[in-house]
Amino acid sequence: MPIDPREKIVLFIDGANLYATSKAIGVDIDYRKLLADFNARAYLLRANYYTALVEDQEYSSIRPLIDWLDYNGFTVVTKPAKEFTDAAGRRKVKGNMDIELCVDALELAPYYDHMVLFSGDGDFTALVASLQRKGKRVTVVSTLTTSTPMISDDLRRQADFFIDVADLAKTVGRPPSTRPVAAPTTEET
Repeated sequence: MPIDPREKIVLFIDGANLYATSKAIGVDIDYRKLLADFNARAYLLRANYYTALVEDQEYSSIRPLIDWLDYNGFTVVTKPAKEFTDAAGRRKVKGNMDIELCVDALELAPYYDHMVLFSGDGDFTALVASLQRKGKRVTVVSTLTTSTPMISDDLRRQADFFIDVADLAKTVGRPPSTRPVAAPTTEET
C-alpha cells in the first residue's frame, strides 16, 4: 500500500471528477466506507470535498450528498456555478473548483505528509509537483479502466502513487443505487 501508517494524510476530492469517474465504471462511492478506509490506513487529518452548486435552483440533486458529507466528517467547499447559454441556445452550467482545491492543498501543506487527490484532471499536475518540492507524497485516485482513461497521463506520471477507482471500489464502492441521482451540474472548463 502506498500510504505509510505513520503519515498524516489529507483527502482532496474533486467532486465532479470523482462522480464522472465512478459513473463511467458503474459504481457508487460509499463515502462512509471511504472515510473509514483511509482512517485505517494512516492518521487522516482532513477530507475535503469540492463542488460547485447552482444556487437559484429550488432543489439541487447534489444537495443531499453535500449535507450528508458536511455532517459526517468531510469539509465541504462549494461556490456558485455560473449559468450561460451557448451558441446553439442550450443552457449550460459551469463550475470549476481547481483554484480552491489548489490553494487549500498548499495552505495545509505544513500539516500533512501525504495528499490523496481524487481527480484525473491534468490541471493538477503543477500542484502535485509543487507539493513534491515541499517534501510531500501524493497519491492520485482516478481510473484507467474506461475505454478512454479518466486521468491525464501527465498527472499520473507526476504522482508518487496511483490508485485506480475500480480497485478502490472493491472496498468502498457499491452497485449504483436504484434511485435516480443526477450528476453534479457543473461542467469543467
